[in-house]
Amino acid sequence: MRTAQATAVAVTTLLGLGAASVAAGRYASDVALKVPSAQPLPGDPRLTVHATGPDRVTLTRDLASLRPGTYGIEGRGLHAVVGPVLDRAPHTADTVVRRLERVELGVLAPGARVRLTPQLHRGTPTGALGLAHEDTEIPGELGPLPAWLVHAPRATWVIALHGLGTTREHPLNVVPFYHRRKVPVLIPAYRGDEGAPPAPDGLSHLGDSEWRDVDAAIRYAVRRGAAKVVLHGWGTGASMALRAALASGVRDRISGIVLDSPVLDWEVAFHNLAAARHVPGPLLPLAVRAAQGRTGVHDDLLAAASAPGALDVPVLLLHGPEDTLAPWEPSVELAARHPGLVTLQTVRDAPHASLWNADPTRYEEGLRRFLTPLL
Repeated sequence: MRTAQATAVAVTTLLGLGAASVAAGRYASDVALKVPSAQPLPGDPRLTVHATGPDRVTLTRDLASLRPGTYGIEGRGLHAVVGPVLDRAPHTADTVVRRLERVELGVLAPGARVRLTPQLHRGTPTGALGLAHEDTEIPGELGPLPAWLVHAPRATWVIALHGLGTTREHPLNVVPFYHRRKVPVLIPAYRGDEGAPPAPDGLSHLGDSEWRDVDAAIRYAVRRGAAKVVLHGWGTGASMALRAALASGVRDRISGIVLDSPVLDWEVAFHNLAAARHVPGPLLPLAVRAAQGRTGVHDDLLAAASAPGALDVPVLLLHGPEDTLAPWEPSVELAARHPGLVTLQTVRDAPHASLWNADPTRYEEGLRRFLTPLL
């Protein structure tokens, strides 16, 4: 009887621990994946505005506020755009002065708490850029997907796909570049975005299921007159673009792909995302297993793209070693496996999906060289 009781206690304890582990893993995976797409990515610190002037703003001194290039800064009810660091402007040892390009929303005042963001613009292409656009809907697998279409005369279209931590406003950074070259740009929302259908499980799949909305966008572009499309994606949007190029039923319409900071290793990216969102270290293995159980099996995107004949269109791959979400090394390996087909442009001193911001001139020159033969 004592043996039976001891066994029952042990089994009950193990079951309890198992249930607790499942619950802990589910909670941790929620923290990483059950987040609105527009919520800023974790990792970048909040900075304090210390002073402002007609053409400058003084921020807390940090590696983030010292980044080269042009960025948005966002706070509660606030959006502004800052340019380069002004090294010669007077400042204290714990502050940095940047050029203030413009304030698009709210009032930039001392004491405001802000984060840097790659999104420079607020609003639609018409409101933000002065470029006429059409509000349209793409018939998607889960329902209609709102999209902006900036018309232009060429028959090759660009489909621009934002990633985690941003919205459809992020691709507006490069819309003027494409518009100067008379290239139509379609900017869709996808499952989980504001105004788009939610994912059935309420979770981001880091591009593994969202790519089917890219397939729908390609089909829509073709119906509207596109002879070919170029897919331009950031982060998980880049992963979606690559998956569409490998698996879409209309992949023959894709003439090129621009991959900015692609997520090529799902497990590592999820681990980094969960850690950055402060999932405790001991829970990370449970979170990975729980996420895989809830979102399905994730194949090796790098291996899939490296299979013989799988990738048959030119790729411009932009990535940098400072990316703490999507590792840079798989991008280096993808380029090495496809010499002549994949062009890797390394961008340093830039966080995830902020490569245009770090050096817009170099970024757009790489785009120009890549795009010209495709038109």
